[in-house]
Amino acid sequence: MRTNELILYKDMEDGELLQDMTFLMENYNNEYYNEDDMKSLLYSTIGDLTELSVSHGFEGNLWHTYLTYLMVSHENAYSTSCEIVGPVEGSINIAALHDFKIFKELFDYDFQNLGEVLGEDGLAMIRDYKGANGHGQVFNERIRDRICDLAKALDGTNCAEEFKEKVTQFYKEFGVGKLGLHKAFRIEHTEEGARIVPITKIAHVHLDDLVGYEMAKKKLIDNTEAFVMGRKSNNCLLFGDAGTGKSSSIKAILNQYYDQGLRMIEVYKHQFQDLNDVIAQIKNRNYKFIIYMDDLSFEEFEIEYKYLKAVIEGGLEKKPDNVLIYATSNRRHLIRETFKDKEDRDEELHTNDTVQEKLSLVARFGVTIYFGRPQKREFQEIVCQLAKRNNLKLTEEELLAEANKWELSHGGISGRTAQQFIYYLQGQEDEK
Repeated sequence: MRTNELILYKDMEDGELLQDMTFLMENYNNEYYNEDDMKSLLYSTIGDLTELSVSHGFEGNLWHTYLTYLMVSHENAYSTSCEIVGPVEGSINIAALHDFKIFKELFDYDFQNLGEVLGEDGLAMIRDYKGANGHGQVFNERIRDRICDLAKALDGTNCAEEFKEKVTQFYKEFGVGKLGLHKAFRIEHTEEGARIVPITKIAHVHLDDLVGYEMAKKKLIDNTEAFVMGRKSNNCLLFGDAGTGKSSSIKAILNQYYDQGLRMIEVYKHQFQDLNDVIAQIKNRNYKFIIYMDDLSFEEFEIEYKYLKAVIEGGLEKKPDNVLIYATSNRRHLIRETFKDKEDRDEELHTNDTVQEKLSLVARFGVTIYFGRPQKREFQEIVCQLAKRNNLKLTEEELLAEANKWELSHGGISGRTAQQFIYYLQGQEDEK
C-alpha cells in the first residue's frame, strides 16, 4: 500500500499497526504465506487496534480513526508549519500531498476480499466499534471527539487535495502532536533530558467562576492577551493570602486562551535544572507557552532561585518570545528573610548587596498582582454567588449563618473556604 513511499509521515509512534495491516492488505492471498499465520496476524492486529482505541476512547470506524490519529499526532515539517497558522506556501506542499494520497488510498481500502479469505468476524467489529465507557485514559473527551469527527470528515472526501485541506484545517484549529492536542503539561527528568508529558485531566475553571478580584483578573487578562496576540508582555507573579484564587486564575486563563494557541507547562522548583532543556523543545513551535510555577517560595538555604533568575532574564541566550513565566506565591518577595539576615548584614561591608540578591528574583516579574483575603461582606457575597450557581435551596439567612460557623473552624475567610463550604452543602443535599 505504498507506506514505504511516505516522505514526511514516517517513523510514526504507534505505526507498527500500520505496518502489520498494510502487510496483510498486500499479502493476504499470497500462497507463499501460510493462511493460519496470516489469520493469526490479522486477529493480533485487530486486538492491538482495539486496545489502542479503548485507551484513547475511540469509536466508530477504528481503521479510519487510527489513521487520523497517526496524522494529527505526527510532528513533521509540514504539520508543525501549519499548526495555528494554517496552509503554508512552498514546495513542502508537494511532499505533503504525496503522503496524503497514500493515506487517502488507505482510507478507501475495501476490506471485503481480505475478510472473505481470512475471516470477517474481527473486521466487522472495527468498522463500527462502540466503546464501553465513552472515554479513555490518553485523551479527554474533547480531544477524542475532534479526532473522531475528523475521521468522519476525511471518509467523505473525494480526492487527495480535499483530504489535505481537511487535515491542514485541523492543524490550524487544534494543532498537532502532544503540544497541539493537549492544554497542560508537566515535565519528567530522564537520562536523555527533560520530557514534556501531557496532563489529560485539568480543572475546567473559567474566570467568570471566580467571584470578586475584578481588578486583579483584568490585570492578568491584559497581560495574557498581549502575550497571545504577539505583543510585548511580562512574566507575572500572583501573590497574596492562601485560598484567594491565585492558582484558579491561572487555570482559568489557560482554559480561556487555549483555542488561541496558549499552552501551559507546570514546573516545580526541584526541576529548574531542566528549564533550559524544556525551553529548547518549545521555542520554535507556533504556540504560546506559559511555564507555571505554583506556590513558589524559597527558604534561605535554597539556592535554586539563582538558576531561575538566569532563565528568566540574565543568561546569554535571549528568552524566546513564545515563552512567559507565571508564578503564584504566598510571599511577596518569594525568598524567606529572617532577623538573622539583618545580623549577618551587620557584619558585611556591602549590606545592600545582600538585600538586592534576594529581591532581584521578584524584580524579574514585570507584572505583580495581589490577591488579598476578602472582607466579611465579600466572603458572604462569594458564598451567595456560589450557592446560587449550584442551586442550593437554603435561604440567604440560613446560608450565611451556616457559612459563618463553617469559616470559624475551617481556615477562616477565603474564597477556598467558601468553595469548600458549598461542596459540604452539596454533599449533604446529595445524601438526602
